[in-house]
Amino acid sequence: MKVIFMGTPDFSVGTLEALIEAGHEVTLAVTQPDKPKGRGKAMQFPPVKEAALAHGIEVYQPRRVREEACIQYLRKYEADIIVVVAFGQILPKEILEMPKHGCINVHASLLPKYRGAAPIQWAVINGEQVTGVTTMRMDEGLDTGDMILKEEVRLTAEETGGSLFDRLAQTGAKLCLRTLTAIEDGTATYTPQDHDLATHTTMIKKQLGEIDWKKPAQELERLVRGLNPWPSAYTFLNGKTLKIWKAAVAERPDEEQASKQENGEEQENLQIEPGSVAWVTKDSLLVQTGQGLLKLLEVQLEGKKRMTIDAFLRGFAVDEGCRLGKE
Repeated sequence: MKVIFMGTPDFSVGTLEALIEAGHEVTLAVTQPDKPKGRGKAMQFPPVKEAALAHGIEVYQPRRVREEACIQYLRKYEADIIVVVAFGQILPKEILEMPKHGCINVHASLLPKYRGAAPIQWAVINGEQVTGVTTMRMDEGLDTGDMILKEEVRLTAEETGGSLFDRLAQTGAKLCLRTLTAIEDGTATYTPQDHDLATHTTMIKKQLGEIDWKKPAQELERLVRGLNPWPSAYTFLNGKTLKIWKAAVAERPDEEQASKQENGEEQENLQIEPGSVAWVTKDSLLVQTGQGLLKLLEVQLEGKKRMTIDAFLRGFAVDEGCRLGKE
């Protein structure tokens, strides 16, 4: 089919390349404008733009797709279908009704659950065991269109926002091709969503990563995984930001801590405040939370590189009773 592709981040690239490899005629890639990035604020291309240019596909970067100039620009391509994957703007009715087969969206959740932004990270943060990808025929609402196909993906115990991102991107690319085949041969079915079952996710902001040590360890461990690699979970150690890249729930002292007790190094039987370092050995650091202990496994102190906790403790002294978080 003759396709206009609309997408912006890395997640979109796999679907764009799958469409090209499958022989669809991608005549135009529409993506968000370039943005400054890094200390030097150099302008950076969105990943979809880089991929499109590498394949010799024309790129269009409107600031607002609702503007009449944009609508008229798209109209001249006479696309059979518009494929949208994490584009970042709501499409107006004029664009939705423009192609012969309408606009389809590849959405990284099992709709109607997790409409909106950041469904991938929230699936990890909320402890979902299963998520997936849904293709749908777009309407004027936010992820409210009729569903076409779904593919489930089961989360692993070690799943991070980054690993799930990669898996769903691959799943979405394959599901998009199956969806276009069904639309082309007339076998596609369109199932309305049950709006009463819908949930809406919010955008991920850096502030979400600040650890609230009063929360249960299990919840904080999921937050660490969900925000890896961006924006990452973090706390503060002696006034410096301490990113937590990997952690585990430790409901009771591990073997090393039991060994400490046997050697007469038992912890005073005092109430430990959330955020206090409860146990430290040469290669283990456990922090008290509102419920249970969180064992830090990989950290990164402000201005330093990411490292395992044993490497970190060889260079930085952390005492039991030390408080993590803002002073």
